[in-house]
Amino acid sequence: MAKKQNFYVVWKGHNPGVYGSWAEAKFQIDGFGSALYKAFPSKELAEKAFMGNPADYFGKDVRPLAMTELEKTIIGKPILDSISVDAACSGNPGDLEFRAVHTKTKKVIFQRGPYPYGTVNIGEFLALVLGLIYLQKHHLNYSVYSDSKTAIAWVRKKKANTKLEKTPENEQLFEMIKKAEHWLQNNTYTTRIFKWETEYWGEIPADYGRK
Repeated sequence: MAKKQNFYVVWKGHNPGVYGSWAEAKFQIDGFGSALYKAFPSKELAEKAFMGNPADYFGKDVRPLAMTELEKTIIGKPILDSISVDAACSGNPGDLEFRAVHTKTKKVIFQRGPYPYGTVNIGEFLALVLGLIYLQKHHLNYSVYSDSKTAIAWVRKKKANTKLEKTPENEQLFEMIKKAEHWLQNNTYTTRIFKWETEYWGEIPADYGRK
């Protein structure tokens, strides 16, 4: 099934409104000190959010207004007794944070950072690996959700294929990557890793709410 387009609400920016691409929305918030914006999985929901109170749309699930019964059957529902991971980066590269939460309760299981001069993909990768390690250590038969196809692919290949250059600033991050790759290459796990379907379920529970 083709990936559905995201729509972006800019409540505070150079020209507030609803935009059909991140490039358009970013143009409205660049250089605007107190910008307020968020991504939505449908135009209808974005337009409704734009007319409403922005506070109602942060830290909460955002779901499509119209999902067909066929889509519901194909996509299904997330397994709530699981963990979800996510990362946030102030810039690309920039200060990087990542964490894991219990999917149902959103209770934080672990959080790391900020680390200077990192990328979201690196954070998502490290969060996934730390999640696997945590579940194995505590003998928990949970699944793990990530909204990053890139990070999931890196974990399965047991290699972080980052193009980020190593610098004195991010040396610690590269050491963590090395350890994560070593763990993947020298350990087995039965944990199931699933892609979080943001377009249908809203933001992943571990999301930092900074989009």
